[in-house]
Amino acid sequence: MEAKAHARSIRIAPRKAQLVVDLIRGKQVGEAIAILRHTPKAASPVLEKLLNSAIANAEHNYSLDVNKLVVTQAYVNQGPTMKRFRPRAMGRASRINKRTSHITLVVAEK
Repeated sequence: MEAKAHARSIRIAPRKAQLVVDLIRGKQVGEAIAILRHTPKAASPVLEKLLNSAIANAEHNYSLDVNKLVVTQAYVNQGPTMKRFRPRAMGRASRINKRTSHITLVVAEK
C-alpha cells in the first residue's frame, strides 16, 4: 500500500524545488522531516507540510504504521507560468516568468 499527497501550482520554480526533493527521496519519514526542518531553502516548509499530509493519508486512509513509512517517490513537475513584464531602457520591456510547480510525494511501508 502507498499513500500520495499532491501540491499543485505552488509558487516556486521547479528547479529550486527539485533540489530539496532530491534530499528526501528514499529516506525514512522521520529522517525526511528532520532534513526538511534544517534545510534553509524556500521549498522546505512547503515540502514538510506536504510530507505531513502524505503521512496523515497513509495513517487515516490505509491504516499504515507511521514508524515504517518511507518516501518511495518524490517528484516535481512544471506548473503554469505567469508572465509579467518589467520596463527596461529606451522604452523596451522584458518578460519575467514566474514559474510554478506541481509536487507529488508517495509514501509506503517498508
